[in-house]
Amino acid sequence: MSSSIRLAVDEVRTLGFAAIGAAYAGVGTRFEHPARIVFVQNLTDTLLMFSLDGTTDHFPLAPNGYLLLDITTNKTQDSGLYIAEGSRLYVREIVSPTLGSVYLSLFYGES
Repeated sequence: MSSSIRLAVDEVRTLGFAAIGAAYAGVGTRFEHPARIVFVQNLTDTLLMFSLDGTTDHFPLAPNGYLLLDITTNKTQDSGLYIAEGSRLYVREIVSPTLGSVYLSLFYGES
């Protein structure tokens, strides 16, 4: 008998432009589950830098740009690569945004 994994979604995390500054700020709360799919949207009006540890620059996103990571969609519940539970996404300005927000959507597997 085969088992299946149901796709589950955390509530969207967001951070408005006014809270984005020169130092890294967390986008919402820490991940409650190991993330299989991560969707980051920069819906501000400027280039922003993102980090997974709040210290190191990991990737920039252009204004109105996005990053979609399909990390482990086609793996079993216990195998594959994930972004760990307890992780958090951080953002800082490269140029100060004047409107918009950053959004983070996380998808995980549930038996």
